[in-house]
Amino acid sequence: MLSQRIEEAINEQIMWELYSAYLYLSMSTWYESIGLRGFASWERVQFQEEQAHALKFLDYIIARGGRVILRQVDAPQAEWESPRKGFEHQLEHERLVTSKINDLVDLAIEEKDHATYNMLQWFVDEQVEEEENATAILDKLRMIEEGGGSGMLYMLDKELQARVYTPPAAEKSA
Repeated sequence: MLSQRIEEAINEQIMWELYSAYLYLSMSTWYESIGLRGFASWERVQFQEEQAHALKFLDYIIARGGRVILRQVDAPQAEWESPRKGFEHQLEHERLVTSKINDLVDLAIEEKDHATYNMLQWFVDEQVEEEENATAILDKLRMIEEGGGSGMLYMLDKELQARVYTPPAAEKSA
């Protein structure tokens, strides 16, 4: 059984995961509107991943006998100055989510909730990957801007279009 504090904190995290999904869907539609279909496709995969993250938290609360209470999700930003600015925003957002996950880990330690601590380790690892992906693309966008290469932007757009959504592996039942 979850403590009230942990249940409330995970319910809050579900909101952040859904906000992330909403943000990346917004980014996808913006990239589509400026003709970067590969970027749009990449962000749509991000959208799907964030939805899966929210469901993973939701299912965890239910499995532990808790109550899911969905919270309002704010409208995300709808446009950016450039693809680089979009990915700067994405990296900043992922760092915020990382801090939220770290706060949950700290709370699980404080509450001596070993099951929640264990479940959260998947998210800790996932956030390393999320920040790494955003940083790698941002680094490429900076190189493209410095080199003034629209052809390079076209190549990056094609590279990003190749990404496909892979659902997280099913958890072992307890």
